[in-house]
Amino acid sequence: MPDRVEIALSIEDERWEASVADVEMLCERSARSALAAAHAQDPDWLPGGPIEMSVILADDDTVKELNKNYRGKDKPTNVLSFALYADGGDEEGDDEGFENEEQDEEELGDEPDDGDVEFLSPEAPVPVILGDVILAFETVEREAREQRKAFADHLAHLVTHGVLHLLGYDHIEDSEAEQMERLETQILSGLGIADPYAGLPEGHRAPDDPGDNSPGPVPITPER
Repeated sequence: MPDRVEIALSIEDERWEASVADVEMLCERSARSALAAAHAQDPDWLPGGPIEMSVILADDDTVKELNKNYRGKDKPTNVLSFALYADGGDEEGDDEGFENEEQDEEELGDEPDDGDVEFLSPEAPVPVILGDVILAFETVEREAREQRKAFADHLAHLVTHGVLHLLGYDHIEDSEAEQMERLETQILSGLGIADPYAGLPEGHRAPDDPGDNSPGPVPITPER
């Protein structure tokens, strides 16, 4: 399943590349590891066909604005996950845009070039959009420093955490949080990263603050 997920990575702040060697590979590897682990838990959760999601490496100002507009929180946070599919989005979207399949040639205009045939064909699959994971550079950097973690390891954890949100995982209830943390720890172990929750006191918060990051509607559609 992870192999048919297209991950669009957008780097909107150059400090990410200056701080992490091959940050694109790190984010993609973390995201695909999360997708693979979730797929192993429930192989039938996602539909067949192409799937898309995005990881956006932004800054505090960008995330603060999104957090204010879509969460009502006037502050930055480390990662925001805007889930579409897991949040009951366009499950029936496979047919969207093809409602007028029987349009005649006059409505469609000139005969399409060969390169346009697949785009206009009602048989062309429409990707399922999982959603967006958006990270704030300054907050992630500060947290890594305060928690004495490698910046790259903390980033990998937050990407993993964010992707699991896109897949319907949450940490509002204690039982949900335990399940999500176990899966994150397993994923990170496979990436050679130590348990990020080890040594934390009972009742600790999830890395993205549960008050700020329950999955919600997708506010932006990055270019893919």
